[in-house]
Amino acid sequence: MTETVTRPADDWWRSAVVYQVYPRSFADADGDGTGDLNGIRARLPYLAELGVDAIWISPWYPSPLLDGGYDVSDYRDINPEFGTLADADALITEAHALGLRILIDLVPNHCSWEHPWFKAALEAGKGSPERDLFWFRDGVDGQPPTNWPAAFGGGAWQQIDDGQWYLHMFDISQPDWNWDHPKVIEEFDSILRFWFDRGIDGFRIDVADSMAKDATLPDVPLRDGQPTREKYVGNPFYDQPGVHTIHQRWRAIADEYADSPQGPRVFVAEAWLSPPERLAQYVRPNELHSAFNFDALRASWDAKDLRAVIDRSTGSLWAVGAPATWVLSNHDTIRHRTRYGRALEDALAGAGVVPTDLALGLRRARAAALLELALPGGAYIYQGDELGLPEVEDLPEEVLDDPTWERSGHTSRGRDGCRVPIPWEGAEPPYGFGPGEGQPWLPQPADWAPLTAAAQSGDSDSHLNLYKAALKIRREHPDLGEGRLSWDDESPAEVLAFTRGNFRCLTNLGSSPVALPVGTEVLLTSSPLVDDQLPTDTTVWLNTAE
Repeated sequence: MTETVTRPADDWWRSAVVYQVYPRSFADADGDGTGDLNGIRARLPYLAELGVDAIWISPWYPSPLLDGGYDVSDYRDINPEFGTLADADALITEAHALGLRILIDLVPNHCSWEHPWFKAALEAGKGSPERDLFWFRDGVDGQPPTNWPAAFGGGAWQQIDDGQWYLHMFDISQPDWNWDHPKVIEEFDSILRFWFDRGIDGFRIDVADSMAKDATLPDVPLRDGQPTREKYVGNPFYDQPGVHTIHQRWRAIADEYADSPQGPRVFVAEAWLSPPERLAQYVRPNELHSAFNFDALRASWDAKDLRAVIDRSTGSLWAVGAPATWVLSNHDTIRHRTRYGRALEDALAGAGVVPTDLALGLRRARAAALLELALPGGAYIYQGDELGLPEVEDLPEEVLDDPTWERSGHTSRGRDGCRVPIPWEGAEPPYGFGPGEGQPWLPQPADWAPLTAAAQSGDSDSHLNLYKAALKIRREHPDLGEGRLSWDDESPAEVLAFTRGNFRCLTNLGSSPVALPVGTEVLLTSSPLVDDQLPTDTTVWLNTAE
């Protein structure tokens, strides 16, 4: 039985390690091939033993699942495929008993076309109050109101039978809310309080930079003859000034709960914005608490590039009093084991497009994990990161579920390769994902037996046990978590080396081994030392206290 852990409540989010659960693909309790809340509940002791502080659960709401649950039809209930509100309440209670906090997704830019308010808007007709809750507009000479592109491919406007068009910045099944309308604002106030009152500890805000739109609807510039998707300053549908008013309102609601015994309720922003100075505007003291550092995720495996990203990210965030929040992978990106196994220029290429050295990728993934967990601030672990899972790049076309596949005209395979259900135990699929022998909703590779949690648990050198050891040290070492760092500029240029009090971290991104500093104690290495030297693509944690 896992021991209950008591952690300080104040500002827990500033240094928290948060584990992302993609509920369809984490654990299946009822054997239908889809993950569910009772599956998550059964694996809570695993997460507590891993050593994380909190769990972020991707959308668990009722949804037709045309975009993996980010098409929400009811913001105050649980998808029946995942369970019930009672199951959610039990999950929250059981997680808290193990010292784990719970964050859930909020999807405020858009809903599902099955949401009752959107269905009512379709029925109500032109000029109706129901349509004012969304972006319905007449076209221009038979063309859409603007040339705006959708994130999943194609245009961002869909025409309906009466000739009007509605805006969908993502899939056609995801109409955008009109955040200029007070009823929409009040509805999301209510949604926040509904879940805070049920005991959740915070929200991850999906596309937190997107809700506000320029109501004059200007076209975007063309790049290579096509409407740009760049988030340039002044973009009419990303990073508009009005989005900060929304966040300030939400922060005030979260602050209403600050004095509760449970501790503060928090937000983390998903906002793919560069440079970091733009992102920092989202985490000022009266706005959201933290934001993912996606510049670090996109950085190449290069010492100069990584140091520049770390410096600029921390400097920008510290300037507004916010902590950095590091992430290597998530449900929208190619798993970093695969990414790090590619040439620098090909790291972010689509699935199956370029050659990948998975052994090299694993070695670098281990080094990157220790680097991430040593940096000041918080960190996020995507489910399966701790197992060293690679991107599944050869899924059969007939099982591809991501809307990008259809919207791109079958030219982009989308994000399904990082969403394959994770392996728990056994020698063949479904690897304990659920009872029975049937394949889950996305098929698992036949060669994943060595990667299961059970197989790795007994191997002291496994990827899983590296994470456990690192998280244990991180929790116990007084200089890790929130704080600052000092770079060691005497190290070779290809080595990232920094000190945090009596803690020191070195990551060798060069082609030759390097000597360790004299008078230090090795706490942990991502790969074995060779003749007391740090090999290439390896991170070491050192204690410098006498």
